[in-house]
Amino acid sequence: MTTPPPTTELSADEARRIALRAQGFLGTPDRRSGVRGVLRHLGAVQLDTISVLARSHELIPYARLGAVGRRTVEDAYWKTGPTGAPHAFEYWSHAACILPIEEWPHFAFRRRAYRSRPHWNHQLPDGTYEQVIKQLRTEGPLTATELGGAKKTSEWWDWSGTKVAVERALMYGEVVCVERRGWKRVYDLAERAIPAELLHDELDDAECLRRLVRLAGLSLGVGTRADIADYHRLKGEQVEAVIADSGLVPVTVEGWSKPAWADPAALETPSRGRHRTTLLSPFDSLIWERARTERIFGFTHRLEAYVPKPKRIHGYFAMPVLAGGRLVGRVDPAREGGTLVARQVTLEGPKAVPAVAQALVEAASWVDCTDVRVERVDAPELREPLARELAHALS
Repeated sequence: MTTPPPTTELSADEARRIALRAQGFLGTPDRRSGVRGVLRHLGAVQLDTISVLARSHELIPYARLGAVGRRTVEDAYWKTGPTGAPHAFEYWSHAACILPIEEWPHFAFRRRAYRSRPHWNHQLPDGTYEQVIKQLRTEGPLTATELGGAKKTSEWWDWSGTKVAVERALMYGEVVCVERRGWKRVYDLAERAIPAELLHDELDDAECLRRLVRLAGLSLGVGTRADIADYHRLKGEQVEAVIADSGLVPVTVEGWSKPAWADPAALETPSRGRHRTTLLSPFDSLIWERARTERIFGFTHRLEAYVPKPKRIHGYFAMPVLAGGRLVGRVDPAREGGTLVARQVTLEGPKAVPAVAQALVEAASWVDCTDVRVERVDAPELREPLARELAHALS
């Protein structure tokens, strides 16, 4: 495929601001559309089991909208509208993600791919799949435990036949996760949960891929092919096959060694406005892709929850701090009663101190903590200035 020559050259700063606006961190937040607006704008919100201040899918709208109620967040994702139709569904995108319900048809390519997989890691006992479908049809929405048990042993990976069956049905698109209840998936038949006009796999792979590539470009603002592929975990050749017909336009970006593509509307929108100051979930789509984060922000981000404790540098759940359109530090948080504990704070210089203090105090208020305690600061000389800023902000 021949790529047309780029017609727009972006500075590194312009690309950074376009990315921030596309991700909802630059300009006045759209509070009227709320959490559902954030979901539609991002195209995908990642789920994860780790909960420190809150779970990641709660932290995503908080970072953009401010102190939105946690019950409000859950209701926005899972509560059905006036017609009884859901607003979202859970499926495999960048990872396990909450996705806007209107995108169900565009994941047909992935459902087809799962159905044609020649092998699976988990064995499925004969008749179990059919039994799970029959039970859901008869009894309505159920968790894996209610279907007969999620695990054979206490090991998290040792799934029961029932769990294997219902997860396979989820991947095939015959079953849908309609909510999370105490972090457990609640499953229902897709024929009941997905609006009839969306419940089809009629779109061919190329049409699905064009849509997801375009959505990724809109959500990123500007990105390389690798950035765009990573957003919904597409293959490089899948992006290559459709990107010229996706509506995105080729651009060059100062300092980027790879070709880039941009949302044409983002190039025409002035990248000005108010910057958010906030803690970011390590699973925030602004910083999903490490190479992109380093390229745009000059900031190395790595989740260390699965790194052995002696080898951690920044902490178990180190949350980057965004301020003024830059990543200015990290906080590894915890909670002890009404106190937000910053187990470790990493600061990108003295200028980061006020922003980190503000982000800590605002996060504490959101999770109903009335105090903030700092345990370790990477730069000892900044410990006292940070303590003063926190005391002022809390007073």
